[in-house]
Amino acid sequence: MLKKILLASVTLLSLSGMAAAENLKEFRVGILGGENEADRLRNYQCLADDLKKEFGFEKVSMFPASDYDGVIQGLLGGTLDFAELGASGYAKAYLANPKAVEPILTTVQTDGSMGYYSIMVARKDSGMTKVTDIKGKKLGFADPDSTSGYLIPTVTLPEALGGVPVKSYVASTGFGGGHENLVLEVLKGTFDAGTTYGSGVGDFKDGYTSGNLRKMVDKGVLNMADLVELWKSPLIPNGPLVIRSSISPEMKAKVTAFFKALPKTDAACFSAIEGGDYKGYADVNVDFYKPVIDARKATIGG
Repeated sequence: MLKKILLASVTLLSLSGMAAAENLKEFRVGILGGENEADRLRNYQCLADDLKKEFGFEKVSMFPASDYDGVIQGLLGGTLDFAELGASGYAKAYLANPKAVEPILTTVQTDGSMGYYSIMVARKDSGMTKVTDIKGKKLGFADPDSTSGYLIPTVTLPEALGGVPVKSYVASTGFGGGHENLVLEVLKGTFDAGTTYGSGVGDFKDGYTSGNLRKMVDKGVLNMADLVELWKSPLIPNGPLVIRSSISPEMKAKVTAFFKALPKTDAACFSAIEGGDYKGYADVNVDFYKPVIDARKATIGG
C-alpha cells in the first residue's frame, strides 16, 4: 500500500511539474553581454512582444547580463528559461551541468553554412597587415567565455604563429569586456589588435553579412575603413539557442517551432536579435557542439 501511495505521489508531482512548465506565466530570456545594454534591450523588445502574443505569457522578462557568465549562471541556476549562447558558453554550461539546458536551434548563414569565424582586427594605420605582426604587441580578447573572442584563438592561433603559444608571442593580453567594446578598445589603442567575430560571408569592408563588425557598422559606431583584418580562424559552429531542460517537451517543441518560423513571421525581429543577415534556423543537439566542448575542457577546463 505504501509503495502505491509513493508511486501515486511521484506521478502527481510529475504531472503537476509538467503542467507548471506547460503553463508558464513568465518567460525569462537571457541576453549575452558585450554590447551596449540599451541597444540589446531595444533589439530584443520585438521578441518579447512576439513571445507574449504567441504563448499568452503574462510577462516576458529580458535579462541583459554584463558579461557572458551572467547568462550562463542564470541558466545553470534555473533563473532563466531561454538564451542564445556562443558555442564555448554552451560548453561551459554543459561541463558544469549537462542536464541544465538543451540546445534546440542554431543560425544558418546566407550561404547555407552553420558556422562563423573568429576575426582578428587592427587599426588600418597600425602598419600591421598579417597575423605574425602581433609579435611583441598588445592583444585583446572579447570575453573569457566567448568562443570566437577567446577559446578558438587560444586553440588555433599558435599554428599561425609557428607553433608558439599566443601569450608567449605577444607582449600582453587582456579582455575588452565583450565584442563591441573590444573593437572600440582596438580603435582607441588600448590593444594593438583584437579578436571578434563575423560570418566570413560577403566582404570585410562591409563588416561581412552578420556578426559583431556588421552590427557595429549598422549602428554607425564603426567605419570598416579604419580596420584591417589580420587573421581568420577555421569555421566555428554557430552558437545554440538553448532552453531550460526542466521545461516540458510540449513547450520545448512549441518554442522551437516559434523560432523556426520567426524569419518569416517577423523578419525584422529575426534580423534585430541576430544582428545581420541569416537564412534562418536549423535543428541542433549536443552532438553538434562536442568538438567545442572537448576543446574547452582541454584548454580552459570548464
